[in-house]
Amino acid sequence: MAKVINLRRARKTAERTAKKSRAEVNAARHGRSKAEKDLARARQDKARRDLDGHEIEE
Repeated sequence: MAKVINLRRARKTAERTAKKSRAEVNAARHGRSKAEKDLARARQDKARRDLDGHEIEE
């Protein structure tokens, strides 16, 4: 006898896996790693500090 499956659950599981694979592809294509984000943030903070250091105070 064949195994009985819940079609609604199977459909939702298939949609979830497809969505997850699309997310992984998009993350690889567009995303940055945490190290890259931290480095960019540190560079931006340093540039802001350097610019503020050149400000002439009256």
